[in-house]
Amino acid sequence: MNHDVEAVITSFNQKSMIYEAVHSLCCQTVKPKRIIIADDGTTDERSASILNEIENDRSLPIPLLIIRQPNSGVSAARNTGIRSTRAPLVLVLDGDDSLEPSFIEEVRHLLSEHPSMIAASSWMHTFGVLEAAVRPTGGNAAAFLSRNCCPATHIFRREAWQQCGGYDETMRSGFEDWDFFLNMLETSPDAYIGIVEKPLINYRTTPASSNIRSMEKRLTLMRYIIEKHIHIYKEHITETILDIEATSIARLYGWESEIIHSKQTGKKLNDLSTEFVKNPSYGDGGMAAAVRIASAHQSAAPDI
Repeated sequence: MNHDVEAVITSFNQKSMIYEAVHSLCCQTVKPKRIIIADDGTTDERSASILNEIENDRSLPIPLLIIRQPNSGVSAARNTGIRSTRAPLVLVLDGDDSLEPSFIEEVRHLLSEHPSMIAASSWMHTFGVLEAAVRPTGGNAAAFLSRNCCPATHIFRREAWQQCGGYDETMRSGFEDWDFFLNMLETSPDAYIGIVEKPLINYRTTPASSNIRSMEKRLTLMRYIIEKHIHIYKEHITETILDIEATSIARLYGWESEIIHSKQTGKKLNDLSTEFVKNPSYGDGGMAAAVRIASAHQSAAPDI
């Protein structure tokens, strides 16, 4: 058992999925000192019953505490759980996700070797509606200005949480983890976040997940983050804009390639792609992409 790490699981109407999260912590090659479940006002009777079963399970190899609070959002639940920790390192885990057995061992090792690293995580394996390997990169504050570069499940130094004030409890629509990482990264000019380049997080994907819903409000949430952290955005404005532009170019090329392939194989384009070819956007690389699409289609056409 590792007395340097305590784990906080957030829970809200998670039913049996919370079992999987707890089990994955109990099966760690290096176990946490304690598991704290911060229940954010569960209303589902089955979920409440399962939490009671876990709370009364004396066979668990790790001490476990459940803290119940009125529904206040995931940020408030995380802060509540973290306040009850005493270890220098804290692992946060959503109640519908789970960890591979070596997560704590490998992520903690990364943190122990790098004093300036305020938090660390790993790549993710997504399951459910999407089976994929997702590879966040981590980095310093500048890297986090154009996108979030770390999973919500991670291990951080508790002193950094104290210095930055914890999670923003007003953020109940999403992106609270991205904001939290920026908060911690701003505590020191040398601070950065590390990533173990292995998929050690099992991340559940569903059509109605909070991550999917938050993307519908991405621009509003990004405005809030930018205005809140405006001083660091001003310091790195060039890198941030170029980073966003690089992402846009990469996705435009991907869409362009798909349209060319569809045209060359005689597949019908969807309405959005058809409209783009007829009326390409201007000033963002759209017209150049449309020209390349038309050129590729003409070069592929048989000579008459």
